[in-house]
Amino acid sequence: MMKKLYLFLAIGILLYACKTDTKPAIDGYRVIGEAPGIYNGIRVYLNTVAANGRTVTKDTAIVMDEKFKFEGQLKSPEMVMLSVNSVKGSFPFILEQQEITFKINKEQIEQSEISGTEANTAMMDYNAKIDKIASELADTRKKFKLAKQKSPEKEALSYKIIESNKQRDDYPFEFLKTHDDNYFSLILVDKLIKERKKDIDRIAEGFNGLSKDLKTSTLGKEVQSKIDVTKLEMAALTATEIGQKAPNFKAPSTDGSTLELEEILGKVTIVDFWASWCGPCRRENPNVVRVYENYHDKGLEIISVSLDGSNRQKDPKAAWIKAIKDDNLNWHHVSNLNYFNDPVAKAYNIRSIPATYILDEDGKIIAKNLRGNDLENKIAQLLN
Repeated sequence: MMKKLYLFLAIGILLYACKTDTKPAIDGYRVIGEAPGIYNGIRVYLNTVAANGRTVTKDTAIVMDEKFKFEGQLKSPEMVMLSVNSVKGSFPFILEQQEITFKINKEQIEQSEISGTEANTAMMDYNAKIDKIASELADTRKKFKLAKQKSPEKEALSYKIIESNKQRDDYPFEFLKTHDDNYFSLILVDKLIKERKKDIDRIAEGFNGLSKDLKTSTLGKEVQSKIDVTKLEMAALTATEIGQKAPNFKAPSTDGSTLELEEILGKVTIVDFWASWCGPCRRENPNVVRVYENYHDKGLEIISVSLDGSNRQKDPKAAWIKAIKDDNLNWHHVSNLNYFNDPVAKAYNIRSIPATYILDEDGKIIAKNLRGNDLENKIAQLLN
């Protein structure tokens, strides 16, 4: 009897242990919130930011007895912002297919408490470290300004500023190495890509070091695409700097035949990006016509690359050809009629028009984006 009793007790303990260690699966997301001091009926929002920068409400909850709850479907983790009516600011966090607990600080929502997922814990740890580095750097810079000129203290502080800047720049990549399977690492890489000053090769290396599951996730594929596009854009920027040989290209002319840049190079050549729908381009055209008429016999050639092909145009080719005729643009013209997706525009990293490149007889870029009198004066300088 005693052996049987011990056996039942052992089985009972085992079952209890299994029950307490197993968390129920969540089909979607669940946010359990506390809202101390916030009145009944106040709305709480989960917002996302669309590609165009607009805020989109993903879900809404209502505070009752200082509590609220969000539940819904979720295909993959995503960044959201939690905000509360009558409370200033918002709190960013990662929405995942796990139960997340949230406690709102209505005085400073940025100081709210969140728990329940490794990604959010990692994000908070990362932000805390970055804030610490930034604070120490600001303090050192303040001391540097107050220190006496050419003093040992000022020199030491100067070195410390350099070290702190390096620490700030290096930390994101150190974080990626130690969190290669954390979803926040993907969000961090995405953030690094968007920064104005960036080392895209280093970012790509950091991304490549992440786990296969992260890289093949929905966001992972988007981040890989952004890295690839950014590399192409930065290569195009380098390729179109003054002093570089302009990228050669072939494109369809108005009659459907193919025209190549290298075939039409003159002593001086203007590569002009424009479109029939572009008001500033059309207003600049009379000036370009005057320059061409004055200097074509001296060796000036122009090849205009049209970015017609917008979805708003019913017949982009007809509009392109009509604009050429109406504006008396009697030089070389090409277009793939593919708007800003035109491969020539991509090769030159064209983000806005009008845009111009001036080439010498060898096709080397000697000036760019000159208009009006500046354009005419430069051509006169080169050909007179």
